[in-house]
Amino acid sequence: MKTKLEAPPLSLLDRYRGREFEPLYATTVTVSGGETGHGRASGVARSNDGMLDLALRLPTELGGEGGGTNPEQLFAAAFAGCFHGALNLLGKRSKLTLDDIAVGVQVAFGRDPMDGGYALMIDVQVRIPGVAREVAEELVRNAERLCPYAKMARQGTVNIVAVVD
Repeated sequence: MKTKLEAPPLSLLDRYRGREFEPLYATTVTVSGGETGHGRASGVARSNDGMLDLALRLPTELGGEGGGTNPEQLFAAAFAGCFHGALNLLGKRSKLTLDDIAVGVQVAFGRDPMDGGYALMIDVQVRIPGVAREVAEELVRNAERLCPYAKMARQGTVNIVAVVD
């Protein structure tokens, strides 16, 4: 018998008062090369629990053959899923009925005029039917403060370390 899926508890909205980052969940996804030896162009992305296992392919717009998922799609899906979840938790706490909300995230990969390298631009569009505009705007502002992807994009909280075997 299949168990009914449940939304996360409202306790996730409780404020944390600790002094250090407290991890609640962690996962690792490893990308390895492929036919081209370039993970973005022909690699495979696998999670440590085996639930994610997919081919990465360079999109045709970047000179690739397409036919697979690319990092921008994965980031957009993760950002949209997290932001959608934040909106739902906040709506539930406010005792709002949020039927048919949708979060669309566009991730654009392009050239960065600041350093001549590359950058991502992220546009988030939220559809909340049946809710007054002022209420919807407040929900989105609060979700932006709650969603870790929005916070990461705003604060740049990334730790990169080289490991040599």
